[in-house]
Amino acid sequence: MFKSIINLFYPPVCAGCHSLLLSNENVICTVCRHNIPLTNHHLNPENEAFKKFYGRIPVEFTSAMLYFHKKGIVQELIHNLKYKGHEEIGTVLGEWYAADLINSTIINSIDEIIPVPLHKRKLRERGYNQVTDFGLALSNGLNIPYNPTIVVRNIYSKTQSKKNLLNRSEGIDTIFDVSFTEKDHNKHFLLIDDVITTGSTLEACSHALLKIPGAKISIVCMAMAHS
Repeated sequence: MFKSIINLFYPPVCAGCHSLLLSNENVICTVCRHNIPLTNHHLNPENEAFKKFYGRIPVEFTSAMLYFHKKGIVQELIHNLKYKGHEEIGTVLGEWYAADLINSTIINSIDEIIPVPLHKRKLRERGYNQVTDFGLALSNGLNIPYNPTIVVRNIYSKTQSKKNLLNRSEGIDTIFDVSFTEKDHNKHFLLIDDVITTGSTLEACSHALLKIPGAKISIVCMAMAHS
């Protein structure tokens, strides 16, 4: 009843297009779900996201759920998730993608889901890691443990969205470190993030995880920048 009263004065709107949500819609309206640009990377092991890391890091599997276009639905979703506190977007996308990924053979070999961490200062400023709820939803849907503590971010940096590839790459191998024990040896880690752009952050985070003896890396992201 209380929720109904709140909705009367502050009706829920779609996180993608801001239209009023119908009673049977949750976070993203039916029209946006229909129009959202899916990559279907999970159906093609040698997809464009996988190829992005050729010669950079040894990845077992790479997949992004959505294509990110400027001024598109996905940009709006990620912006609302990352900067407007709408963490429920991560949950919805994670539940949606888990249903697609669960039939991927490679997923059966994953031991833990690892989010790209924020620096402690950034986490205090934002109040949350934008990939947490996405990761927890994947964890629940795929029945794979979620581990947010094994990788740490040593260096505080401003948002990378306005930096060019050269600046992003400078010193990036020093940004992350890993804290592990012998029980973490020989594990297959699924590294998750919001958007694949140059791939430099994911590459640096993977290098940290690969310090663990016998570690294998796969990558899953909510979206991938697409021209």
